[in-house]
This record gives sequence, structure tokens and C-alpha cells, in this order.
Amino acid sequence: MSHTAHIPSHRKPRRSASKLAVRAGVAGGVLSTLAMAGTASASPAEPVAETTLEMPVLNLDLGAEVSSAVTQAAENTRLAAVEGELNAQEESARTGAAAEAKQAKEEAQKKADEEKKAKDEADRKAEAERATRSSERTKLQSASGSDSTAQGSGTVTAPATGSAAAIVNFARAQVGKAYVSGGTGPNSFDCSGLVQAAYRQAGISLPRMSQAQSSSGTAVSLSALQPGDILYWGSRGSAYHVAIYVGGGKFVGAQNSSTGIVERSLSYDKPTGAVRVL
Repeated sequence: MSHTAHIPSHRKPRRSASKLAVRAGVAGGVLSTLAMAGTASASPAEPVAETTLEMPVLNLDLGAEVSSAVTQAAENTRLAAVEGELNAQEESARTGAAAEAKQAKEEAQKKADEEKKAKDEADRKAEAERATRSSERTKLQSASGSDSTAQGSGTVTAPATGSAAAIVNFARAQVGKAYVSGGTGPNSFDCSGLVQAAYRQAGISLPRMSQAQSSSGTAVSLSALQPGDILYWGSRGSAYHVAIYVGGGKFVGAQNSSTGIVERSLSYDKPTGAVRVL
């Protein structure tokens, strides 16, 4: 063993190359800085202009924008729903109006059909009653013998005078005009409307309906008729038809819509009874 082995070595440890490089770089930088400082101190000082760059400020409130977008979307949805509901209501209204119009048309047609049916039934009934009266007249004529001839021709042959003449002349002047239910002249009449208008020529006011007219004045026999007497068909007080006796075994009456106002013989449709108002 060496006699110096127990003495610690004073040799410095070897530095790594990387550390040496770092140290060299630091030293170089220091020296460069010092050199620049010396140069700066030797040169006259020049003012250095400072430039400040103003950056744009972005004011982005993303929360508010999102909220506004959500609100707008909700409003658009609500408006679309309202428009859809209005369209549905409009379509429903159109459908309802069409249904109501169809129903009204059907009801009007039904009413017209019912009125036509009622009119046809009334005409049929009148024809049946006339046929019945004709049959009854035939039986009465067979039973009464010669008296039926007097009833068929009437017992008055003298021309009408005074108020009776005014009534008869007016009634005959209306022959050929139309029969209209409810008609009171001057262009059309129903049976009681004609009798009422004829008596008005003599200054006499009669009730409007045939039932009341058949109850006016005094009842007279069909064998003792005089011009101007009111003939009626049916029961007195509930007659369904009236006419005016004009003499010579004839009467003038507004018969029906088919014949209009006509002058006929009593044998055409023998009345039930007669009343005298004059």
C-alpha cells in the first residue's frame, strides 16, 4: 500500500460536458450584456418611442344570447301553434256552415214536399166530397120527385135588382180569374174572398171565412133562392165552401186552382144550404 493512500484526494471532480456548456452560455450572455451596456453608455441617449396596441374588447354574453334564442324559439313555436289552431277553427267553421246549409236545404225541400202533398190531399178530398155530394143529390132527387126539379132550377127567375144586382154583376165580372187560396182580389180570389168582395159592392161587410159567412143572415130553402143569396157546402157554421146564387138555377164561385172562378148550374155541384143577408 502506498504511504499516501490514507490521505484524501484533493482532485476536483470532473464536470459533465452539459454543465460546462451551460456555464459557458451563461458567461457569454453576461459578457454580451455588459458589452451592450458599455456601448449604450458611450452613445448619446435617444428617447425610445413606446407604442401601445389597443386590443378589441369582445363583449360576448353567451348566456343572454342563448336565453334570447330559446325565448325566440318558444315564441315561434307558440305562434305556429296559434296559427294551427286558427286554421283548424276556420276549417271547422266552414264545415259547420256547409252542414247547416245542407240541412236548411233539406228542410226547405221537405217542407215544400209536405205542402205539395197537403195541397194534393186537399184537392183529392174536395173531389171526393164533390163526388159524395153528387151521389147524395141523386138520391135526394129520386126521393123528392118533382120537388128536386124545383131545387135544381130555383124558383126565382126575375132579374136581380138593387143591392142584389150589384152583387151578382160583380160576381159575374170575375168569371175567368184565378183561384188563389187566401186571395181577396182584384186579380184572384178564393171562395170566401169572392163572396166578401161581391157583398162589399152593396155596402155590406161580411166575415172573411166561409164558416162565418155560412152563419150570416137567415137560412133559406134551396127551393126559394133569390139572386145574391149565399150558397154553402158543408154544415152551416162550419162550411168549407161558399158561392153566390146569380139566378136562373146558376151560381158563381171560386171553385179551385184548376177551374178558377166559374159560373155553373146548381146541378154541377149541389150546395148543402143557403143564407140570405139582403
